[in-house]
Amino acid sequence: MIIRSLLDTDLYKFTMMQVVLHQFPGAQVEYTFKCRSEGVDLTPYLGEIRREVGALEGLQFRTEELDYLRSFRFIKSDFVDFLGLFKFNDKYIRIELDAAEQGGIGIVIRGPWLHTILFEIPVLAIVSEVYFRNTRPQPDLEAGRRRLAAKIAMVREVGPEVEFNISDFGTRRRFSLAWHEEVIRTLKREVPQYFAGTSNVWLAMLNNLTPLGTLAHEYMQACQALGPRLRDAQTFAFDIWAKEYRGDLGIALSDTYGMDAFLRDFDMFLCKLFDGVRHDSADPFEWGERMIAHYAKNRVDPRTKTLIFSDQLTVPLAIRLARHFNGRAKTSFGIGTNLTNDLGYEPINIVVKMTECNGQPVAKISDSPGKTVSKDARYLAYLRQVFGLNTAA
Repeated sequence: MIIRSLLDTDLYKFTMMQVVLHQFPGAQVEYTFKCRSEGVDLTPYLGEIRREVGALEGLQFRTEELDYLRSFRFIKSDFVDFLGLFKFNDKYIRIELDAAEQGGIGIVIRGPWLHTILFEIPVLAIVSEVYFRNTRPQPDLEAGRRRLAAKIAMVREVGPEVEFNISDFGTRRRFSLAWHEEVIRTLKREVPQYFAGTSNVWLAMLNNLTPLGTLAHEYMQACQALGPRLRDAQTFAFDIWAKEYRGDLGIALSDTYGMDAFLRDFDMFLCKLFDGVRHDSADPFEWGERMIAHYAKNRVDPRTKTLIFSDQLTVPLAIRLARHFNGRAKTSFGIGTNLTNDLGYEPINIVVKMTECNGQPVAKISDSPGKTVSKDARYLAYLRQVFGLNTAA
């Protein structure tokens, strides 16, 4: 089995799932898989992917895993009790050949949000590992270790005058579970002062690391269908989040509707309420400059806030960003595929995105080409109109 624990997922799946349990327990959703890499054929591995996903049904949270989750102050006891009863149900997921889709397979997850939210990360990790263990059955691990060593050498060259830390955000498109764990153990051993932790809850537990994460686009998108008014979907999402966590997990996500719409909604109250903002689209230097200016405009010292960068980061880019913003704001860097799938082979760009909530389309409008998500062009046009966005992204 590729997935051996229900904790082998990102922390923000649990933090969002707790909000779903407490605030939206009846919500119904749909997620859709996309392979964005051209020339990748996943059809030979359909059966193997189905078997690995089917094996998820046999997993349950172990007592020590539930105790670990219960140890976090922001995780409520009733949510842990619910997880003690949780099991995957394959009636909520369909995996089939689809010649119309890039990659040749279609994966659709549909059902109660509370019972489908945990599918995304293990499904992506399964597709990635199945693909690579078939196409690279004898991987050059030594090349991967040399590449990792070069990254570590660059990290060590960052002077003490620069605030700098990196985190592992690479579960979903990792080369394999074994390589993922080797990477984080190596980083912990070699550069502990620079390694802040991992988004993967299981590997954090096994390796005594800090699990990291707050919320993802799916939560922001779902609020388009769950809030009282579409134009207020973004502020509604932040208000509900603050209601649930009361000051914990205070990192906002800035790119569900593009940066212009985010800054219009992220007023002085939200600037002061949230600890920082995560970048996941468009030029990171420009984004950081805009956030610093926005904080200053709202009479908030940007040096007290954290800018988290997580969009297709590499170690050299993270170091450049840290030096650029040093002393002007706190910074942190979540590096994904470049850490967990850099053995000299081209990773596959695969995603699972929410496309529907409570029977209506939901969408993400991105400032980066190719990252806008929508299954309904008419709804996307309407959403742009509602948020005052006149150009396509």
